[in-house]
Amino acid sequence: MLFDSHAHYNDDRFSDDVDELLSQMVDNNVTGIMNACSSIDEIEYNLELCEKYPFMYASVGVHPHEVHSMTDSDIETLKKYSCHEKVKAIGEIGLDYYYDNSPRDLQKKWFARQLELAREVKLPVIIHDRDAHSDTLQILKNGKVIDCGGVFHCYSGSAEMAKDVLDMGMYIAFGGSITFKKAQKPVEAVKYVPLDRILIETDCPYLTPEPFRGKRNSSLYIHLVAEKIAQIKEVSVEEVENITFENAKKCFNIL
Repeated sequence: MLFDSHAHYNDDRFSDDVDELLSQMVDNNVTGIMNACSSIDEIEYNLELCEKYPFMYASVGVHPHEVHSMTDSDIETLKKYSCHEKVKAIGEIGLDYYYDNSPRDLQKKWFARQLELAREVKLPVIIHDRDAHSDTLQILKNGKVIDCGGVFHCYSGSAEMAKDVLDMGMYIAFGGSITFKKAQKPVEAVKYVPLDRILIETDCPYLTPEPFRGKRNSSLYIHLVAEKIAQIKEVSVEEVENITFENAKKCFNIL
């Protein structure tokens, strides 16, 4: 069984065929999907999908790109939705210094505030970290992420940084980028991180793995990530699939 720990089926690129795609998942061994949230506006639709498909779960949170307009009332909205039975995480939250679509001071403010909310409602966090490793780690340490746990989505840090992440009790998720020809750093990180702390993801519709890079991604390609990790770890694909499936259930407290 496969658990795609990070997907975005609310994206416009799925608007024409989302039901057709999701109806194929169980027959293709995909029996768990975390549909990640990026903004308040996405929450209702994400929950509609989760209620329609038993294997789907949702997070609620505001992506660093969107925090430029965030207010305290949004925190209350996230808190309200966090009580929904299908909501299993706060995210994706964090920092993005590559695009800087929101001022960095606001990114840090609302990242810390949403982390505080996660601890309050006792949900794990889904972390977005792009070109902001030092500040991300510092906020997580200051915010006592070890109390709620979570996952570094689409991990882009070094093997050395992974030690800090693991020491905070978090999981590390790898996606299609580990299949890319120049993916030296993520491959080294996969080698370092113990298999019982790894999640797999697609981040669909983004980051489609080889040999389909350039096409729209979906959870139907998650097996390619598992196969690459099995190759790197020199273990069977079945072992990677089974362990990462159980890891996702533990990370998101899915019984």
